Amino acid sequence: MNETIAQKLRLLPDSPGCYQMKENGKIIYVGKAVNLKNRVRSYFHGHDHTPKVAAMVSHITDFDIILCRTNLEALILECNLIKLYKPYYNILLKDDKHYPYIRINLNEPFPRVTLARRQTADGAKYFGPYIGATAVREVLEHLKKLFPLRTCNHHLPEHGPKRPCMNYEIGRCLGPCCGKCTENEYRAVVQRVIAFLNGKYQDVTDELEKDMREAAKALQFEKAARLRDQIRDIQGLMQRQQAIQTSGVEQDVFALAQDDLDAMAQVLYVRNGHILGGDSFALPREGKEDPGEVLFDFIVQFYEGDRKPAREVLCPNLPGEIGGDLEEWLRQRRGGACTLTIPQRGDKRALTLLAEKNARDALEKRNAKKQVQYERTVGAVEELAKAIGMDTVPRRIEGYDISNTQGAQNVASMVVFINGEPAPKEYRHYRIKSFEGANDFASMNEVLGRRFRRCFAEDPKERWPLPDLVLIDGGPEQLQFAREAMLATGADVPMFGLAKRLEEIFLPGREDSILIDHHSPVLHLIQRIRDEAHRFAITYHRGLRGKASVHSALEDIPGVGPTRRRALLQYFKSVKAIREADLDELKQVPGMNAPSAEAVYAWAHPQENSEPRES
Repeated sequence: MNETIAQKLRLLPDSPGCYQMKENGKIIYVGKAVNLKNRVRSYFHGHDHTPKVAAMVSHITDFDIILCRTNLEALILECNLIKLYKPYYNILLKDDKHYPYIRINLNEPFPRVTLARRQTADGAKYFGPYIGATAVREVLEHLKKLFPLRTCNHHLPEHGPKRPCMNYEIGRCLGPCCGKCTENEYRAVVQRVIAFLNGKYQDVTDELEKDMREAAKALQFEKAARLRDQIRDIQGLMQRQQAIQTSGVEQDVFALAQDDLDAMAQVLYVRNGHILGGDSFALPREGKEDPGEVLFDFIVQFYEGDRKPAREVLCPNLPGEIGGDLEEWLRQRRGGACTLTIPQRGDKRALTLLAEKNARDALEKRNAKKQVQYERTVGAVEELAKAIGMDTVPRRIEGYDISNTQGAQNVASMVVFINGEPAPKEYRHYRIKSFEGANDFASMNEVLGRRFRRCFAEDPKERWPLPDLVLIDGGPEQLQFAREAMLATGADVPMFGLAKRLEEIFLPGREDSILIDHHSPVLHLIQRIRDEAHRFAITYHRGLRGKASVHSALEDIPGVGPTRRRALLQYFKSVKAIREADLDELKQVPGMNAPSAEAVYAWAHPQENSEPRES
């Protein structure tokens, strides 16, 4: 605690407000307090801080405060400051997406059911929000099967006859574009869709059952069968949809799960008595913080963007003195009534427990995924260093491969893995310049020499970093040529080769190979580097080979560029016709002059050029 902080601590007022913790002028944390004196002093006088707070305090070199009249003002100011400065130690949600809605424009004579990213006051009816576009598309796919509404972009009604599309032929559309249904008949189906999206499944199935019986009485058995299938599909969908006890409610349910390092926040969305889905959000460094304060900060961040709170917000716990302020802030965000509830029993408590269960599951999956990712990358690199006898763990590993087709288009690739993960921006490819033909040993020697000479370029801007480890795709011979080229440049970097036959590892100066367990992450990492180098070389080689294969015979004519070649082909239509044309015909081509026409004629009649001319 420096003198500046000590002086400011003595002058702190007993007032609500916000405080900004700074490190060398940069804001690293923004907080609010009912009593600034007590809250800010606790950071510097307490000793039982959580790891996150202790780390933050160790970086604080100054702080500022902003006084507010009420706790609610402090809450709103804190939200604005976090959004403006994005401090490192605050909870910052990376999610800025707009959740999609299902939209039905009732102003159209034959409305469509579409996906919308925002809800606007345009007279259309909106349903949602749904958790991700995938969920919306699943709902839309169900609607297509259940209700034969149009999906085309035609502006209806259209004038003149029109042929029905395939959707009409397979029973997925009523055919309003070609007059196969009236506007009233179409609107009746639209109302069923609206009832369906409002959760009134039983009303829809009852009406469909009535229509099915009437169709059967009228001996319209195909129509009755289609209605029966629709009823069956709706009932199946109802069984898959998880319902809760209360109906007609709109709720957002929050919960939190923590471990010793991080936290996971979970939100469940309940609309019309049904759980539509949920979202989980990872909160780094919040594992040992007070769960009520973490959840409070998360809720504020969650609704700070375009999201509007539901009619009721449920959460398991919150700091006691700020619940009322949060509820008032939620009402302002919603623009209407909003209730903040901390249930202790009953159905609402069951919902918060379900959200907690989802949060724990998401946190466990995230940790397991991180562990697997660590074992496949950093952990595998550490084990590789031990396997080949390195004293330090390599950060930058480079892999090399050669590719050619019977000596033609001879190329090489360099791929880079940093901390066990590919770094595509560091990749490079080479064209072999020193010789023609297939010689993988000489090719590897040239490429490694060119690469390591870049490490010692005179211009610092052109220098490349030295790798920590080099992988050569090949056995002892390729490894030897590569190492000789590297040493000739003055560099000396650990290097090994990987032979494909038995996936053996070869080290310089060592006759016997190293065999690694085929199930080991170490071998999988080496294979990924080798395969990536092979893929990158093959891709480059194929590109060059493809360019060579489309070489036109006209490109061999000296003095005739792309524009005149196009003009020749447009005029004569084929290379054969160009070869058969006489000199006068060639001169008639637009854009051709006498020298270029003579060059084309000489190319087409080489035997005439080889005969001696009379003087």
